Amino acid sequence: MSPLSSAHTRRELPLAGVRVLDLSRLLPGPFCSLLLADFGADVVKVEDLGAGDYMRWAPPRYAGEEQTARSGMFVGVNANKRSIRLNLKAPEGRAALLRLASGYDVVLESFRPGVMERLGLGYDQLRAINERLVYCAITGYGATGPYRLRAGHDLNYLALSGLLGVSGELDGPPTQSATQIADIGGGALIGALGILMALRERDRSGLGQFVDVAMLDGMLAWLPALAAHVFCGERPPRRGEIELGGALLCYRPYRCADGWITLASIERKFWEGLVHGVGRPDLLDCQFDRPGSPAHAELERIFAGRTRAEWQRFADAHECCIEPVLELEEALDSELVRDREMVVDFEQPGVGAVKRMGLPFKLSDTPGEPTRAPAPALGAHTAEVLGEAGFSASEIDALMRVGAAGGPVADAQGSYLAQ
Repeated sequence: MSPLSSAHTRRELPLAGVRVLDLSRLLPGPFCSLLLADFGADVVKVEDLGAGDYMRWAPPRYAGEEQTARSGMFVGVNANKRSIRLNLKAPEGRAALLRLASGYDVVLESFRPGVMERLGLGYDQLRAINERLVYCAITGYGATGPYRLRAGHDLNYLALSGLLGVSGELDGPPTQSATQIADIGGGALIGALGILMALRERDRSGLGQFVDVAMLDGMLAWLPALAAHVFCGERPPRRGEIELGGALLCYRPYRCADGWITLASIERKFWEGLVHGVGRPDLLDCQFDRPGSPAHAELERIFAGRTRAEWQRFADAHECCIEPVLELEEALDSELVRDREMVVDFEQPGVGAVKRMGLPFKLSDTPGEPTRAPAPALGAHTAEVLGEAGFSASEIDALMRVGAAGGPVADAQGSYLAQ
């Protein structure tokens, strides 16, 4: 029996009691705080008095459609959070954030270095009022170094890390990923891990610290196998030469009769299962031949003769690491994804039934709750959060009146491309 299917006494979620002020926008920071929120952290999105998080708004090509919380991108990375609106350009708004930060465990932000300091809300200023605070800044190039103030996006970080330079076929252009590898892998995941390590250390020392996350650093950390060539004084592989990047005929995609399949027979036993299964023992010693070789041409011909489903049945009978290349809608509706609960349903107010991705890791005794609460409407919890921090009703009204804070907004509009 799987450990996850055993009966356990349900305990409190592992991050229950951890309070997070999330000032980040778009993808890296919000995905980072989503991982914390799904496992019990109280995450409060701090949004401005304008359009709020850019992720709430679709690009211009979607103009005319209702957005707000209907944006699937926003809902997907902001469930289980609350939203408040503060004007950090107003002294009263900055004072309100300082007061909030004095009672929180984590501040997460993704501005360029120096922005929060100029507002009087940087790590040193917040640490002076809350020495237990863990302050995480996710940036492109880090809080130090010659590129610290340079603008950048996911593609730039992939380029400067060297990953993009080795991605793609021989003599072809660099191949872009279909998802934001640096944003999620180099920023969000590294940020969440850094925050948890800082919180764990605080359990011992009682002191918080600054967590400096550069998405470029995160991508470089993904390259230990490739970097080893350089560190050992060897010529590093070039594009089209990465063995597990398409340079071996036993480990690459192939076109079949109705789409594409993947072959990953890197171990000898799997390669033997393939060649004996198709009746071609003469290919046994060609496992590590290169694309463009006669053996590669033979494999292309062999794979083209069957459909994806036929190759799946073949793989069931001859263990050889063959799987179909699924379209995204096929993957999200597959039995495998359903069984792993990687797509979950919940109710989004004003929208109805919606879906989001499930939890990427499963804890046996304290599983997270991805559907604990929907994504928040802009400013829906301003009064509630301020009240919990000790602000009186009259103080909250005063903040609203002078434009330092704002409540729920139903008709704010914007586009993240226009910001």
